[in-house]
Amino acid sequence: MANLGNSDTVAIGEKIIVIGAPFGLEHSLSVGYISQKSQKKNQTSGFVMNEYFQTDASINQGNSGGPMFNLKGDIIGISSYIITKSGGFEGLGFAVTSNLAKQLVVDGNRKWTGIQGYLLDERTAVMLNVPGGSGILIESVVQYSPADLAGLKGGFQNIMINNEDIIVGGDIILSINGFPITEKLKDLDFLDTNTYVLKILRHGKIEAIKVEFKR
Repeated sequence: MANLGNSDTVAIGEKIIVIGAPFGLEHSLSVGYISQKSQKKNQTSGFVMNEYFQTDASINQGNSGGPMFNLKGDIIGISSYIITKSGGFEGLGFAVTSNLAKQLVVDGNRKWTGIQGYLLDERTAVMLNVPGGSGILIESVVQYSPADLAGLKGGFQNIMINNEDIIVGGDIILSINGFPITEKLKDLDFLDTNTYVLKILRHGKIEAIKVEFKR
């Protein structure tokens, strides 16, 4: 069994190994280096602030949710998404850090949604014509996660907002169980339930999506 490493000790330039199933090819391995470590103020993972590693290791569709190892064999990240214009690997892959994954999945009672999102403030909500002046823009959704099984959709086009590279075109969450999106709603712990009804904006229309977590 692999150990969960401390991602705070990982340095830029450190060599890493990524294992996954790109395009359904199981147990595929790629190698690369940590290109950057960053925490973006508006990006969320499971509705908590997102911290990630950027890597040049080959990550493609099907890698999401797979482990990133250091050379000691410790898991230091979980493959999350790529930035691409072609639809395939272009050297810009991203993995959620192991410490954030531990916070979301292991510690406490946090619920992992599988959503990579961007918290819209009033200014960016107006730019994207989002009603209510706030929301969570879904950039990507991990395959087979609760969000994916509920039918939530991620984006497909990269743009720059507030000097941050984000992915637009996906669903925008407007409220959760009737509560409009606020700073507090980045964390689902305060709602003691395993069923969430999300009001979303999709292709200009408002819809309701139910996300369920197994007990």
